[in-house]
Amino acid sequence: MRWPKTIKALCPKCKKHTEHTVKQVKKKARSKAHPMSQSVKRFERKVKGYRGFPRPKPKGEGKPTKKLDLRLLCKACKKQHIKKGFRIKKFELTAH
Repeated sequence: MRWPKTIKALCPKCKKHTEHTVKQVKKKARSKAHPMSQSVKRFERKVKGYRGFPRPKPKGEGKPTKKLDLRLLCKACKKQHIKKGFRIKKFELTAH
């Protein structure tokens, strides 16, 4: 999918449609649970010893596409907001 580098969109700060520059944001990996949390302690207690993994291991590669976030920068007030993730295989910013 081709997306222009500048679009006209609603700015939540200005509360009107203004020119925005578009930037692609890489999705970060999910943060790990705190090592002292109850769920981690329970999991460690189950895995400890000679037993196997407590639940079936996931099979396959997961989803065929990753979610993509776009960061929109308002040219009027210089505030950024994010267009929440949508799934897409190919993404390209064009100078259109």
